[in-house]
Amino acid sequence: MNQGDHKGFASTDLDVVHSWGMFRLLRRTIRGPRGDVFERTYVSTPGAVGVVAITSDNHIVLVSQYRSSFDDYVLEIPAGMRDVVGEDPARTAWRELVEETGYIPGTVEHLGSCLSSPGVTDSVVELFIARDVVEGDSAPEGPEELDMTVLLVPFAEALAMVEQGEITDAKSVVGILLTTRRFHDLG
Repeated sequence: MNQGDHKGFASTDLDVVHSWGMFRLLRRTIRGPRGDVFERTYVSTPGAVGVVAITSDNHIVLVSQYRSSFDDYVLEIPAGMRDVVGEDPARTAWRELVEETGYIPGTVEHLGSCLSSPGVTDSVVELFIARDVVEGDSAPEGPEELDMTVLLVPFAEALAMVEQGEITDAKSVVGILLTTRRFHDLG
């Protein structure tokens, strides 16, 4: 997340408009550099993790999951909310990967961060790569995960799917591209 000079923008008030579960709708009052005062609302979350899970033969684990905001299935990397207070994000990534897909990582390494939609939410997705994943038992939670499909796709094919617009989920695109740049052995 960007830190530092706000170039004259100053937050003067922050109100909770609505709360539900782990989410809050916030209204921030801001004084701009020209003296104008305005309000912006956004959804506040504890953030999330996304996992680029790679098998020993360079296949990536993807999930096809129903997303109510689009009323459709979305092809993406396994991911989950940072819903355990104080849990290290790497541990959350490990846990979410196993719960959703059953795949158990040999190693988990931080790749970077992705701002989901900075005009709408303060959510930050911490991205990880899990190497040498092996199949185990999943423990899906909720109707979407119970009906999710887990796929194994050759990594090079998943990269092509990003380039062709077949994988459009932001965290998945960023995670796959960061993995491609950092790990040249996956082509």
